[in-house]
Amino acid sequence: MLPARTYSISIDRNWKALYEAIWRPEIFPKWASGLTESDLRRGGTGWLADGPDGPVTIRFTPHNDHGVMDHFVETGDGQEVHIPLRVIANGEGAEVMLTLFRQPGMTDEDFARDAKWITRDLRALKTYVMG
Repeated sequence: MLPARTYSISIDRNWKALYEAIWRPEIFPKWASGLTESDLRRGGTGWLADGPDGPVTIRFTPHNDHGVMDHFVETGDGQEVHIPLRVIANGEGAEVMLTLFRQPGMTDEDFARDAKWITRDLRALKTYVMG
């Protein structure tokens, strides 16, 4: 088992409408700087991107009725990292939740850096959809 932390942000928008607005892989570069520093390109069995630490391949959960936006990032060393991402109802609005798993060999500093990055990206998502 990997240590994990879940981060969330509340957005004043119907959860289903929010999910429909952001579920497509092409939308992620507009707010998820921790995932990619470039536009996504289709390639092989997923999407290709320039991540913060080099080229990555990303597979996304298909569109669904449950607000699941999980993605799987394969780094250049062949490791695949699962990133659970959910949009759920929060009253009349939505809660967007992302779980960060501490990967083997990840230092305290790396884990803290990734947590800050997630918080920044969730704020960027809120700005993107409310702007």
